[in-house]
Amino acid sequence: MELGIGIGWRPEIADAVERLPGIDWVEAVAENLCPGHLPESLVRLRERGVTVVPHGVSLGLGGADRPDAARLAELAARAEALAAPLVTEHIAFVRAGGELTASAPLEAGHLLPVPRTWDALEVLCENVRIAQDALPVPLALENIAALVNWPDEEMTEGQFLAELVERTGVRLLIDVANLHTNRVNRGEDPAKALAELPVEAIAYVHVAGGVERDGVWHDTHAHPVGPEVLGVLAELVSRVSPPGVLLERDDAFPPEAELAAELAAVRAVVDSPDATAARPGPPSAHAGVGAAATRPGPAGVDAPGIATARLGPATGRAAVGSPSAATDRRVPLALAQTSLLSALTAGTPMPPGFDPGRLRVQARALVVKRADVVAKVAPELPGILGEGYRPAFLAYAGSRPQRGGYRRDALDFVEHLLARGGHDAEVRRQLTRWWKERAGGRPPGRAARLLRGLARAA
Repeated sequence: MELGIGIGWRPEIADAVERLPGIDWVEAVAENLCPGHLPESLVRLRERGVTVVPHGVSLGLGGADRPDAARLAELAARAEALAAPLVTEHIAFVRAGGELTASAPLEAGHLLPVPRTWDALEVLCENVRIAQDALPVPLALENIAALVNWPDEEMTEGQFLAELVERTGVRLLIDVANLHTNRVNRGEDPAKALAELPVEAIAYVHVAGGVERDGVWHDTHAHPVGPEVLGVLAELVSRVSPPGVLLERDDAFPPEAELAAELAAVRAVVDSPDATAARPGPPSAHAGVGAAATRPGPAGVDAPGIATARLGPATGRAAVGSPSAATDRRVPLALAQTSLLSALTAGTPMPPGFDPGRLRVQARALVVKRADVVAKVAPELPGILGEGYRPAFLAYAGSRPQRGGYRRDALDFVEHLLARGGHDAEVRRQLTRWWKERAGGRPPGRAARLLRGLARAA
């Protein structure tokens, strides 16, 4: 399906999106939509014939657990309410812990990278098939940006994506800003990734801005799209004509004229005669498989890692593609992801093999994002605490993982402040009233919070 040029729909720029010329389609964050009460702006766009694609952020298909049936049902309902031609999600994990590790559940509040190993791929493929069976429309998955590399990875990003497409038939949402982010932060060449992945499987493309600080690229979606990212987009369109290209902006929204100028810059790259002339001819019968990675076979013989392969390493593990393969690999993956997420969000020791400096940067990024999102979902709290909001939240969240989304995070933060004390009477009164209006009853005191924490740990 040809989508054209689009923009990410956000409530803050809803009116501007309706007025922008040349908008063929929009993408909306699925979790922010209620199927029975769609925003009037999206309804009007639909009535004008503008395609709306729901973009999920919470499935965690790269996690060790099987996809949650309720989350899949909610995503399916949003797709049907919007009459969407497809839905999209991410190749990432967003939570860990729980039953597979007999430990407390942990929420990242962010998209974290999946190790590019054969075992992780097996789990991801099974999760993708489960999601495909539950959704009423095709699924496309997005490559993510990352600050850290998993140790002992066995594939490049392009090879990993090619194997995923070959085994599941899933479409790809290629974010060229994320490819640039991984170039700066992980030393990966975007051109090499594009050469290895099956570009014919691309459903559409994301373009977004970011900023570099101290040698780290932050994929903020709050800065203009720079020449670095447009260069990666040009590399992609020299290889294939993408069905759709979409501009993402999630914060620090500029004036409407600046959004229009960014869209014009994106369109100029997509429509460039040089890009069209550089594209290769029609794909061969084998196109779409990408640059095949190899998986070690018995006695060190390399065998192509394709969907029909049955020979795994001679270690006694289940063979690739066998019914029990993903099940056998879930617990080790769960332990590894829980160890990483606990280090990032709960202050536990860093797992071996990771770059400690990059883990500290990632941990800081997670807690800063939590502070920013909580300030959005509970704007009264910065109003009550003033300049003390951010340092108080960062101190609270540094060793306290999320346990139920950002609204629950806001409640837990206020409970922590009230139990700790130290604020004047008026601030305490306002915080108590805020908590009671949203949770009812009386905020738990220090003893109650301690008992609840012990219960969760047990």
